[in-house]
Amino acid sequence: MEPDYVLIVEPNLTGHRWRYAEWTMQACADAGYPCILVTESANEDHKLARQITAANRPDQQIAFVDPEVHPRGGLRESNQYWRFHRYFKRVHTIVGRLQPIRLVVVPYADYFFHALPFLGSPFGTTPWIGITMRATFHHHKVGIKAPDRPLVNALKAAMFKRSLHTSGLRTLLTIDPTLPEWAARHASKRSAKVAYIADPFPDEHAEDPMLARARLGLDPAQRYLLVYGSITERKGIYELVHALTRLDEAPTLIVAGEQDAGTRHFMRNHIRSLTPAPLVLDDFISNEVERDLFSACDAVWLGYKGHYGMSGVLVQAYRFGKPVIATEDGLIGWFSRRCELGPILSDLSSASIGRAITETMTSWPHPHDDGASTGREDLLSLHTLVQFKQTLLQQMA
Repeated sequence: MEPDYVLIVEPNLTGHRWRYAEWTMQACADAGYPCILVTESANEDHKLARQITAANRPDQQIAFVDPEVHPRGGLRESNQYWRFHRYFKRVHTIVGRLQPIRLVVVPYADYFFHALPFLGSPFGTTPWIGITMRATFHHHKVGIKAPDRPLVNALKAAMFKRSLHTSGLRTLLTIDPTLPEWAARHASKRSAKVAYIADPFPDEHAEDPMLARARLGLDPAQRYLLVYGSITERKGIYELVHALTRLDEAPTLIVAGEQDAGTRHFMRNHIRSLTPAPLVLDDFISNEVERDLFSACDAVWLGYKGHYGMSGVLVQAYRFGKPVIATEDGLIGWFSRRCELGPILSDLSSASIGRAITETMTSWPHPHDDGASTGREDLLSLHTLVQFKQTLLQQMA
């Protein structure tokens, strides 16, 4: 008899999602659980897919399943939650015919979570664990700045509580430390467990800044501001560039990570207006270059727009001892304020950004007394890959 597998489903391997899929597979390997990752065939050339294929391990497999070419029409197909629910159900059905499945892990359950009260589990009777990253309906109740939408938030809260009753759902993990507290007060005793899993960033330690700058070809005497990750308009990159063009003695901008088409067009048209000239790495960033970038920079930009969840970039900046410039919204603002990580932006005007950059480059990081340092450590010290895997395995056992 073949062993029962853990099925991991992640159709999209962009941004942070491929890392979560990879880390889940690593956790399975640590515990001796054979697993199979399923994604869409468009990802066959992705680094993670090639890595799994090249390793050719019987206990670490990958399969490619695409959505139906001609799905049934109607209202359900126009709703993204319904469409993703259908995809995850399709994956479970196809893989389940070929391989016994003991557990399903969904690194990004927000794909279909709002469909659960209406459609039930896409995995039938198979137990499953999901990670949610986008639940914001409770933020106003716990002191996190987010859009005030009483009716929408009340509706989403009701749907969330109903989703927790979905059959097979063993645990819903969340990268938001305030959501389990909210669930403990509002969910019923028959609901699935809601538990915190600290959003990690790959475990790295800072290099000597001068050595890192030498490897990157950077000026040892210049000041550098890093924008990192999947670079889109929502990173606040347009506003940052405009602010830098108006700032005397501006730091050098480093933009590292794959850009979408709109950002790439914007940067092409505005790159010449920046002095000093920026360093732009519009590509997949290796772990080694990533380590050098965070080691070499003086501060990290987190002036995101319309983003209310957590950010692994914030965790990495904290780990490398770099101040951040962050908007006050969502969990980024909540963590940045509580941990005193850098100036907080109330808006993205050029004047506000300019003041924050000047303050960051002249007076951060601030010294902390012992009590403040202890509080900061308690809040962010769990954001490690080791802790992430331990938390996940506790729920998988």
